[in-house]
Amino acid sequence: MIKFEHPEVWGWEHAIRGMRNPLNSWDKSDSRFNYDIEAATVGNEEPQYIHIDATIGYNDLSLMRRLIRAGSSHRKFLRQIFVSVDITAPRYWFAEFDTYKVGTTANSCSTMHKITAKEFTLDDFSHEHLITDEPIPTRIYSPMQMMEANIKNLNHLRSLYLETQDKKYWWQLIQLLPQSYNQKRTITMTYENLLNMVSQRRGHKLDEWHDFCDWVFTLPYAEELLKEGLK
Repeated sequence: MIKFEHPEVWGWEHAIRGMRNPLNSWDKSDSRFNYDIEAATVGNEEPQYIHIDATIGYNDLSLMRRLIRAGSSHRKFLRQIFVSVDITAPRYWFAEFDTYKVGTTANSCSTMHKITAKEFTLDDFSHEHLITDEPIPTRIYSPMQMMEANIKNLNHLRSLYLETQDKKYWWQLIQLLPQSYNQKRTITMTYENLLNMVSQRRGHKLDEWHDFCDWVFTLPYAEELLKEGLK
């Protein structure tokens, strides 16, 4: 299971302006940027212009695609187009996502601090592939029954910790928590990061990576730009 919420993309204007610096070709830029005005709140400050939309022109898009095809040293403008999104996914997926540390930043919900904040339910875990009606050989429980029993035990240990505040019960929760436990992180990254991830993970075993790659191509101009780096 993986879920994407509150995506934001920004940085198009300065990325395009910088992309054209090497040849001083700013006059050939044909993109349009829409702005909203936020009134100043202190003294006589100038109003703050907030970029809310971008329409990339033919000339700029053509140059972007040529630079991407030319290789990583030429597509530096991708590092200046930023994406922020809330991702909820199992810890086993985040263990692989954490490979991409350079150029990414994440703030996560804290397992250490909030593990006892609520009772565990089945929906707190990624369980879509668990077998429900077939016992494992030599065992008497199906994988889904094992998960349900684990959740019951976790909730019992949680109750003991809340009643006693004895840290030994907290340790049981931490060390028994499955890798399928879902966590939310607010992540900031760039189009360059996304291109690297898609190129390296699109054939991965995990469904979450396939869903991640599909989500990437729903972002503005990702279809037109990032696929150039996959050819």
